[in-house]
Amino acid sequence: MRPQSGLQKDVLNLYKRALRIARTKPVETRAKFDILIRYTFRTQASSVSPRQISAIEHLLRKVKRQLEIYEAPLVKDCYVSQEMKEWNRAFRREQDLLNS
Repeated sequence: MRPQSGLQKDVLNLYKRALRIARTKPVETRAKFDILIRYTFRTQASSVSPRQISAIEHLLRKVKRQLEIYEAPLVKDCYVSQEMKEWNRAFRREQDLLNS
């Protein structure tokens, strides 16, 4: 396996940070934050080629700004659209099939 680039490490660190932020939210809304995080990272990743460095850097900056907002203790809940919920259901089904 080849070593990860600096940009790959940045993306993974940002994803981990997002998941840690979700764990600080109230139990009843954590699932919504998890869906939002997974949906955002997966859809953004599929929309950009790994060779588009400037686009990836732009998305990183955009997500960092979003995380700064979600990190605030006053933020207790987030909006999850119907599209995100459907994506999550399909993702879960796919994962269940892979694991069985």
